[in-house]
Amino acid sequence: MSTKDKTMEKIVSLCKRRGFIYPSSEIYGGLNSCYDYGPLGSELKRSVKDFWWKSMTQTHTDIHGLDSAILMAPRIWEASGHLENFTDPLVDCKNCKSRFRQDHLNGATACPKCQGELTEARQFNLMFKTFMGPLEDAANTVYLRPETAQGIYVNYQNVMTTARAKLPFGIAQIGKAFRNEITPGNFTFRTREFEQMEMQYFVKPGEDDASMDRWKEIRRNWYDKLMINSEKLRFHEHQGNELAHYAKAAYDIEYEFPFGWSELEGVHNRTDFDLSRHQEYSGKNLQYFEESTKEKFIPYIIETSAGCDRSILCILCDAYSEEEERVVLRFAPFIAPVQVAILPLVKKDGLPDIMDNIANKLKKHYRVAKDVSGSIGKRYRRQDEIGTPFCITIDYESKDDNTVTIRHRDSMQQERISIDAIESYIEPALALPID
Repeated sequence: MSTKDKTMEKIVSLCKRRGFIYPSSEIYGGLNSCYDYGPLGSELKRSVKDFWWKSMTQTHTDIHGLDSAILMAPRIWEASGHLENFTDPLVDCKNCKSRFRQDHLNGATACPKCQGELTEARQFNLMFKTFMGPLEDAANTVYLRPETAQGIYVNYQNVMTTARAKLPFGIAQIGKAFRNEITPGNFTFRTREFEQMEMQYFVKPGEDDASMDRWKEIRRNWYDKLMINSEKLRFHEHQGNELAHYAKAAYDIEYEFPFGWSELEGVHNRTDFDLSRHQEYSGKNLQYFEESTKEKFIPYIIETSAGCDRSILCILCDAYSEEEERVVLRFAPFIAPVQVAILPLVKKDGLPDIMDNIANKLKKHYRVAKDVSGSIGKRYRRQDEIGTPFCITIDYESKDDNTVTIRHRDSMQQERISIDAIESYIEPALALPID
């Protein structure tokens, strides 16, 4: 097993052991490529989503939020092209019955597992199909959305009207999407149920290139604020057959995972394709009227589409570090699932009371844990392994002089400070870095 494979294996093990991510339905043998976020994982995921949301809607007054339904009119998926084109080429091994995406076989004509003969490729639609109402027939067919973007496009006029928005403006949404992937894998990187963080920015044709450049820079900088190693991030430009038929330009922000360079987020110039298609299929006029010039036109769309689960996996991989005496997750402090751990030296003589008083003050603003079991060294290691930026130790001196020892996760340096000064001490590191 390669070093990178071992690293990924250790991260998966840590996620299960410490309550970040569990296999879904585990007591029933699990469900392939579905995962549940545990106590720490759900806090980490919520923090990342909150940071993305505020980075979009709080720092940009021209971006408005939306939460559209998962189930939508089937006609939407005709207009978007998903019914016709959202397919992967599927092949089966006649011998071992394994199933593969043909385009992932790198030209191989035999089964990579047993060298058996493969079937002819057939197109497999990735959308999950279900039925609305009591009858399971074609007239009642609906789909679990394979992306959240279409919910934004069909609400474009609603948002523009109610928010009194003028071009350029954006619509942001975080939500679940579902794809019946043939070959999911690499832990939470490719799953059948996942969460997207998408923003669609509507601009006047001719202003799209400048907007595209602007959003590429904004979105790349977002990962810097998460303290992701910049040497493991890069842009990949779509060329030739890679470029979707509706796109004028497309770039992926990629991260070097232990299993290789893979996409974190797409920044795409989708032109006027989406709104034009929905205008055609719905019969509704989706043109924008510009009062200053009296022009009517279909806006172009600059899309930023990030996978929340992929972002979490990137953060875990990038934060993971092994040192001689400890394993540590070096999360950006503001997203750490536990930001402050409070550790009384002993569980008697009034020290737990001091712990409770400090926790009651801090928990109003920060994610706080109280840890009282085991030696102080073991407790430090436990908090290092879940990425806690600050540990506060209460000892007998704390009773006499109202001070505590605060330990930094990354440097392991310790400082003695007043209990009254704790909040002002930790606030700069834990504040959300939004401009």
